[in-house]
Amino acid sequence: MSDSMDQNLPEDNEYRDAGEAVFAALLDRVGEAAPRPRLGPTRRVVELLGDPQTTYPVIHITGTNGKTSTSRITESILRAYGLRTGMMTSPHLVRLNERIVIDGEPISDRDLAANWEDIQPYLAIVDAELGAKDEEPLTFFEALTVLAFACFADAPVDVAVIEVGMGGEWDSTNVADGLVAVVTPVALDHTKRLGGTVAEIARTKAGIIKPAASVVSARQAETVQAELERAVELTDSTLASEGEEFALLDSQVGVGGQLITVRGLAATYTDLFLPMYGTHQAHNAAVAIAAVESFLGAGTRPLDHDILTEGLATATSPGRLQLVGVEPTVLVDAAHNPHGAGALAEALGTYFHFDEVVAVIGILADKDAAGIVAALAPVVTRFHVTQSQSDRAIPVDDLADIVVAGTNEDAVSRFDDVADALDAARTWAADAPRRGVIVTGSITLVGEALSLAAAREWLKK
Repeated sequence: MSDSMDQNLPEDNEYRDAGEAVFAALLDRVGEAAPRPRLGPTRRVVELLGDPQTTYPVIHITGTNGKTSTSRITESILRAYGLRTGMMTSPHLVRLNERIVIDGEPISDRDLAANWEDIQPYLAIVDAELGAKDEEPLTFFEALTVLAFACFADAPVDVAVIEVGMGGEWDSTNVADGLVAVVTPVALDHTKRLGGTVAEIARTKAGIIKPAASVVSARQAETVQAELERAVELTDSTLASEGEEFALLDSQVGVGGQLITVRGLAATYTDLFLPMYGTHQAHNAAVAIAAVESFLGAGTRPLDHDILTEGLATATSPGRLQLVGVEPTVLVDAAHNPHGAGALAEALGTYFHFDEVVAVIGILADKDAAGIVAALAPVVTRFHVTQSQSDRAIPVDDLADIVVAGTNEDAVSRFDDVADALDAARTWAADAPRRGVIVTGSITLVGEALSLAAAREWLKK
């Protein structure tokens, strides 16, 4: 593999096209909207590569909501300890490089392209083997997972934090054996692929639990907890559950975030600043702390308070209640199911003091749009309905009809273009004090809003 990994070198513009070419090549494969419930092809490629995913310990994170934030907080704490970290999250907001992070920075285009070139012969071998059996070639996410594992081995990293793409048991990331398995809150999502009940979904997600693993779980519904306990017993693992072995003791609104107190597995940590909004993020931080305790000291050795403080204070979670504009205030949040939308609504009421809020909303077709709207309706004054460029986006008129059914016609405006929806929302919010804008409903919409906010420099006003 490439030996050119150096995150301290500036990115050369000449490699930008090479990085974009990697994304284009991945897009030529079966997309992420249609994952294949199989591990064999991914396992075959990594075997040919010499099993790069075994060259570093893995913290494996699944769940329905909070996976990315929990991954990012966990990685930030580990990095504060001086460890060289790798992190794989999905999907990306703006560029593919965001999904493969080394030492807190998205992988450079140069190193992304170099590692992609290195794994091409092995992808080709497995594609050919699959073709000989009349099976589909490696998918976008299968190939991306192999690429991430290869990049982390090439770096090399001391530990990798790996977020599951979908489910767990047959997700391609599951070719790695997590020393620590983390389960964030489980709720209904991707029901056509994962199951129609939270118990079925939990059973699939519990598939990441490997023999003798340390399992850390957020607070769960009883049926979910039962599935996790069953999996832990079958694998002779240990389970630390929020509310039992560890807990969020306190969360107070602070400037730019919140102050939290967490009872961890080995100690209680007080007055920690978390630069994120929402009580749900405080719970994510508690889970992350327990995961790091499990990784560094098997849950028996307290974390250094100063290092933990640094790790939390430098953690970020782009696209999750992120401020992207002022005068008027514009926030983006990637809530894309009712559970996430409910957490967003609660956070808007607790952490911000808006009299009125306009939501620029776009939702993908496989999501519970009515449930998302119902969760947001109590705190949103107006809805500007639009659609992202994703081919899975619900058409504007169809989504608007859903929003009208859950609110009323007078509260809904329709926009074919995301930029127009945002411009109108900012104009409306600027017309009166204490109005705000929230962009939500899908990660693809949030990504487009982030690009617009950066291009128009909304934060520099």
